[in-house]
Amino acid sequence: MTERETTRLVAWSHELRQVHVRLRKALELTRTAVAEGRSADAATRDLMLFCHGFCAALDGHHRGEDDLLFPAIKAAHPQLAPVLRNLTQDHSMIAHLLGGLRAAVDRAAPVTEVDRHLEGVAAIMESHFRYEERQLLSVLETLSLDVPPEEVLGPL
Repeated sequence: MTERETTRLVAWSHELRQVHVRLRKALELTRTAVAEGRSADAATRDLMLFCHGFCAALDGHHRGEDDLLFPAIKAAHPQLAPVLRNLTQDHSMIAHLLGGLRAAVDRAAPVTEVDRHLEGVAAIMESHFRYEERQLLSVLETLSLDVPPEEVLGPL
């Protein structure tokens, strides 16, 4: 294996970590926008911007994993099928929570309600990211997947 190929393989685990860092920061910015909303109208506008952007990024990241990354991992490491099932179930649960968050933002729910939605998303998202990193980072360092990282993991 050439140095370039090895670098590309190790890059998958690095890319996953970086996407998780960016999504954590996006959630933090969203929660800050909720907490600092001065007027109801300004808070709602900020919240819609932050929440919709965050929801789209997280949802896109999970769709890329479900559609491209997990099938490649399962083909190369069939023993990880139960782990991949758990992660896919997490994706479904997070999508449901994001739907509730979007609905709350769209109807301009009180800040306390929106924050409860964000807290739920944050808890599941963090648990999911940690599990995914524990289970998959070493696998990603050996995975051969000929797809641009942003197509699989979301924008870089």
